[in-house]
Amino acid sequence: MAERISRITAGLGAIAVLGAVTGCGGGTPVAAAKRTGELTVWLTVDAQESWPDLVSEVNARFRKTYPKIKVTVQYQQWTTKNQKIDAALAGRKVPDVVEMGNSETTNYLVNGAFSAVDPAKFDHSKEWLPALRDACQDGGKTYCVPYYVGARVGIYRTDLLAQVGVHQPPRSYPELRTDLDKLKAKFGSADKNFSAFYMPGRYWYAAMAFVKDAGGDIAVRKDGRWHGALSAPRSLAGLTQWKNLLDAYYTGDRSKDNGDEPAVVGQGKVGMFYGNTWEAKAATDSTSGGNPALHGKFATFAFPGPSGKPLPPFLGGSTLAIPAKSGNQDLAQDWIRLFTDRTSQRRLIAADTLPNNTAQLHEVAADGINGPAARAAERGWVTPTAPGWTAVEKSNVLPEMLQDIATGKQSVADAARAADRRIDAVINEH
Repeated sequence: MAERISRITAGLGAIAVLGAVTGCGGGTPVAAAKRTGELTVWLTVDAQESWPDLVSEVNARFRKTYPKIKVTVQYQQWTTKNQKIDAALAGRKVPDVVEMGNSETTNYLVNGAFSAVDPAKFDHSKEWLPALRDACQDGGKTYCVPYYVGARVGIYRTDLLAQVGVHQPPRSYPELRTDLDKLKAKFGSADKNFSAFYMPGRYWYAAMAFVKDAGGDIAVRKDGRWHGALSAPRSLAGLTQWKNLLDAYYTGDRSKDNGDEPAVVGQGKVGMFYGNTWEAKAATDSTSGGNPALHGKFATFAFPGPSGKPLPPFLGGSTLAIPAKSGNQDLAQDWIRLFTDRTSQRRLIAADTLPNNTAQLHEVAADGINGPAARAAERGWVTPTAPGWTAVEKSNVLPEMLQDIATGKQSVADAARAADRRIDAVINEH
C-alpha cells in the first residue's frame, strides 16, 4: 500500500488516436494489429506478490488487440520507487505506466509530470472512490486512474472476547467502550502489560480518523491557499476522543508508531486493535513476527466512531499514471483501461483487496475478512491534495504532535496549534 512507504501535459493528440487504434467492436483492428514496439509498465511489488495472475491475464488480453507490442512489467519497491521515477522523468527514456500511492500524486500533478486521461474511457469512473479520484485531479482534469484501495478496520481476539461473555463485535461506540472495559477488567488486572486496545502514540492514521469522524480536518484550502486545521474546534474534539481511548485502554510505549503492530499483537497481550485487514493474518504469521498459535483467533469489524457512524478510515491505495514524456500514450491508456476494468477489479476483490469504485464495494463478501473494510471505505478519506503535503509528511508533524499529546508533554490544544504552524510553513510549497 501507499503508506508503506512525487512536468506540462503532453500527448493529447496521441490519446485522441486511441479510439481509432483500438476500436470497440469485435476482432482486432488492422492498425492495432500492425503496431510494433514495447510498452513499459512499472508496478509495485504488491502486484507481484499478491495478484501476479491478474497481470498475466491483462497482458494476454492486451496482446489480442496489439499482438506485436511487447509489454514489459517491472516491479518496484515502495521505498525506492519515487527516486527511480524522478530519475527517469529527468531523462529521455521513461516508463509508459507508473503506479503511484494516492498520497504521493499531488506534487507530480502540479509539476506537469503526467498526461491527462479521459475518465469516460474507464469502467465505473463515475463511481471511483473519492479518496482515489480526488488524488488524480488538478485544475479540473484527471491525470491518473484509481487502481485499488485498502481501509483500516477493528480487529479483535475472538477467544478473549468470548471469555468475557461477548460473542459478536461492537456495533456502536458505547458498546465498544463496554467491551474494552470488560477486557481490561479481566486481563489487565492480572497483567499490567495487557492492552485492551492497542494504540501507540505516533499512530497518525488512527488519530486522524477520529479527527475526521468529529468533522475536523488536517488542513483546509481557503482563498487558494492551504492552512493547517488541527486546532479548529472539531479537530480538537476528535483528537481529544482519540486521547481518551488511548488513556483508558493502552499500556504500551506512547512514543512509538504502529510499524510493528502485527508483531506486538502476536505476543498475545492485546484484545483489540485498529489496522489493515492483512494485519489480522500477519499477527499469526511467524515471518511477520506474529504467533501461529493465534491462527483463527482474529476477526474484523467496522470500527464504530464516536459520531455513531463507522470511523472514517484513511484509504491507502494506488493509482496508475502515464508520464508526459511517454511515447506510447495511447497504448498506455488502453493497458490501464484493461488493468482497472470491472473484470480486473473482481480479481482484486478475490485477492482480499478493495476495488477502486463504490459500485463494486458491494461485491465484497459481507462476511469475509474485507467485508467490514468495504463498509468503512465509503467514509474513507485521503491526505490533503496540497502541493506541499509530501513535505508535511517528511517533517513528521503529525506523529510528533501526537507523541506530545500522548505523553502529556503538551495539551491537545497547544500541540495542535504548534502543528498547524509547522503545516502552514510548508504545505503550499511545490
